Amino acid sequence: MKILLLNPNMTQAMTDNMAAIARAAVGETVEIVPVTATKGFPYIASRAEAQIAGGLVLEMIAEHGTDVDAVVIAAFGDPGLVGARELFDVPVVGMAEAAVMTAALLGESFAVVTFSPLMRRWYAECVSATGLKDRFKGVYTPNDTPAKLGNIQTDVRDDLISLATTAATQHHADVIILGGAPLAGMVPDIAAHVPAILVDPITAAVLQAMTLAQMRPRSATPNRANKPAAKTSKGLAAPLAKAIQHEGFTG
Repeated sequence: MKILLLNPNMTQAMTDNMAAIARAAVGETVEIVPVTATKGFPYIASRAEAQIAGGLVLEMIAEHGTDVDAVVIAAFGDPGLVGARELFDVPVVGMAEAAVMTAALLGESFAVVTFSPLMRRWYAECVSATGLKDRFKGVYTPNDTPAKLGNIQTDVRDDLISLATTAATQHHADVIILGGAPLAGMVPDIAAHVPAILVDPITAAVLQAMTLAQMRPRSATPNRANKPAAKTSKGLAAPLAKAIQHEGFTG
């Protein structure tokens, strides 16, 4: 089995970290194929940037997903997720949605803790899109956005522990999601200091992708019922243009 791990952020170190976490989660039976965006942003940090990245995600799947069993969009805002599921028949999993669904299985309520107040509304919208808003206790962040991401896990470690503890003890969140690709892999480091279950989104996403691939979901129709009609286009990357025209790879 192969899982395509797409990082629509341009930071290779981020991809390497998430790929290592994914490989540790799935073991030797699954091949993780990591791909990093070659254009766009070093780190997607707003809804506008996520809109741009969504198109890049479709390009990346069309180019690199010809022989994979599932795709993971390795960015917490899930850019391009809905469109990818419409266009490609292979299972596509987003980090945010996977983390929320996992949290819902682990407790009655959950919260998201991340490192920047600029992401509060966006991440709250991601949760609302899952239909689980009634069980959501909010997004908790430091007051200020870090100046750089290079040492983010070390720089905000104490803040994240404090925020997660507040969400758990004062707002009764049973489960805490560490939101944002730069925080991937922090759960083992801080779990002993937080009185709630912690969820690592990339681990949740890759394990759900593996499960979906093993289930081999099928429809009575050849393609998804909501698959867009074949259409010509102009100026798009060739693999994506072919996918939209239902030529070559469509999942």
